[in-house]
Amino acid sequence: MELKYEVLTLLRENPGEFLSGQEIANRLSFSRTAIWKAINRLKEEGYSIESIGSKGYRLWQDEDALSCEQIKRELKEEYQGIPIEVYRQLDSTNTCAKLKAIEGALHGSVILAEEQTKGRGRFGRSFYSPKGTGLYMSLILRPTIELKQSVHVTMYIAVLICRVLERFTNQRLQIKWVNDIYLGDKKIGGILTEAVTDVESKQVQYMILGIGLNIKTEDFPGELDKIATSLNPVGVTRNQLCAALLNEILPVSEYFTIDEEILCEYKRRSNVLGQRVVFFKKQQRFEGMAEDIDETGGLVVHLTTGEVETLHSGEISIQRQTTVDE
Repeated sequence: MELKYEVLTLLRENPGEFLSGQEIANRLSFSRTAIWKAINRLKEEGYSIESIGSKGYRLWQDEDALSCEQIKRELKEEYQGIPIEVYRQLDSTNTCAKLKAIEGALHGSVILAEEQTKGRGRFGRSFYSPKGTGLYMSLILRPTIELKQSVHVTMYIAVLICRVLERFTNQRLQIKWVNDIYLGDKKIGGILTEAVTDVESKQVQYMILGIGLNIKTEDFPGELDKIATSLNPVGVTRNQLCAALLNEILPVSEYFTIDEEILCEYKRRSNVLGQRVVFFKKQQRFEGMAEDIDETGGLVVHLTTGEVETLHSGEISIQRQTTVDE
């Protein structure tokens, strides 16, 4: 563990108390200069550390602040050794994770941020990621799968997210094909899966699994207020939610085999099936009824023209029917 995180752990173990630089140095067997540099690096990352010359250092503790130490305490024993990095601010956890993957980061490595300044969704859209209110996480995975199976990953993760969040909240969650998580008629989060493949073998070399969830965000800007909401769990921290997700995802992360149970649950949670949907293909507008999701993850749409189209990528809009009193 880096010295700065050893210092952080020590401050967290003594909530509200001042520890002198010499005391920290003695406990960790480093020089006071090294401790001073570590404290400054923590401050640069956004940790609120109070410094008083005659007393020492004290951490202003936020019980819901993301912490790799607290996450690991909640992980199953076999996963407690996975690399977890927590940042106060990143442009995007997926962008950071891609750089780490190129550098050789291990399968299962986790990148978390308290805030994203350029959080990303599908098709280059932004994902609103305010400080301290969401779970913004990217996993670096090296699964044994082909590129065509990537949609299975998104489907599998969507089901696991719903299961975990429902366990903590008892709220019924749904999935909008293919990667959005909904509470009622509003979105609480999404999944962004990005993969790099070997051209010849078509095998995935590494995959970045990005998960963004609105946990306790209260104010959404502009039009987002009409379409987004938060989970707002009671008595559970973001660290606990993060660990619970990792405990479900990591056991299946090498193969992501979609079985009948996962496919049926994905369809059962769909807020699209049985709905009239609109999509665009080659700049042409199509409309029809979403009828099924096949074993490949394709959305089967019965078009108003009578034809049947199976979508394997793209974006759909649900056309809600409204009743007008005469």
